[in-house]
Amino acid sequence: MREITLSKAVNEAIAEEMRRDPTIFLIGEDVAEAGTPFKVLSGLVEEFGPERIIDTPISEPGFMGMAVGAAMTGSRPIVDLMFGDFLFLVMDQLCNQAAKTHYMSGGKLKVPLVLRTNLGATRRSAAQHSQSLHALVAHIPGLKVAMPSSAYEAKGLLKTAIRDDNPVVIFEDKLMYQDKALVPEEEYLIPFGQAAILREGTDVTLVGTSSMVGVCRKAAEMLEADGISAEVIDPRTIVPLDEATILDSVRKTSRAIVVDEGHQSYGVTAEIASRISEKAFYHLDAPVQRMGAMDVPVPFSPALEDLTVPTPEGVADRARRLVRGEI
Repeated sequence: MREITLSKAVNEAIAEEMRRDPTIFLIGEDVAEAGTPFKVLSGLVEEFGPERIIDTPISEPGFMGMAVGAAMTGSRPIVDLMFGDFLFLVMDQLCNQAAKTHYMSGGKLKVPLVLRTNLGATRRSAAQHSQSLHALVAHIPGLKVAMPSSAYEAKGLLKTAIRDDNPVVIFEDKLMYQDKALVPEEEYLIPFGQAAILREGTDVTLVGTSSMVGVCRKAAEMLEADGISAEVIDPRTIVPLDEATILDSVRKTSRAIVVDEGHQSYGVTAEIASRISEKAFYHLDAPVQRMGAMDVPVPFSPALEDLTVPTPEGVADRARRLVRGEI
């Protein structure tokens, strides 16, 4: 085990898979010499050359369509979408073509494609570069959606995604690229649909996604000082979702808070909370709580932007009131 950044973990996963399989190539804007604006892919073009690390014009629909066609005809493309906000530009290629081709061809065609992109506010990037749009693609049958919460998850989930014969969208939090975690030197994969229990507890279950996993863990530490035992769960993938682990936890603790950085309305918090309410109703001592981003365009102003997403303090306060029967 060694401690590396999330950025390094992503880079390693791609390099290892490209060495293993010559049909893999990576395509996107500023992915070669620039290594993306976040420098995640630095050094890959030097090893694999511009034929496999391919810089594109600023035409997201164009290179996404090329990748879908390549996936249907024997390649395994990785598409780098510079900002998650640009998903709106590739929705036809992703949702009408990649997601549906296997079904509409009667299983004769497959689309082994990975779309890497990001999410997350509080980077002062304003409303068009700060959105968390994972619920948008999770709504589309035929797409798998992964959300790593650390360098360990980032590498293991990405390697699994690259080997999957289905289209996968993987979201990395923009603010976490320099965060470090312990990552094995030997090869490992993290199966989709297998949540991680990061902290065991008895009083309340905190389910967090991506960056909100860290928020939940910090909230759990605050609650411990008050004598409240919080269990923290990282689903890792929201499609497929490990329902069983979440429900087992809630049946034990009898209370749950779901925390996600996407907008709260019609999002991931609503879906997970509804499943808990439907399938663990008689085990609940209080209504399931949801904490997501405010339903507003993300402000550029730091003072305003910081108010739009859940914080450890906010989650801890909600959990205290839930356990004390104030909600």
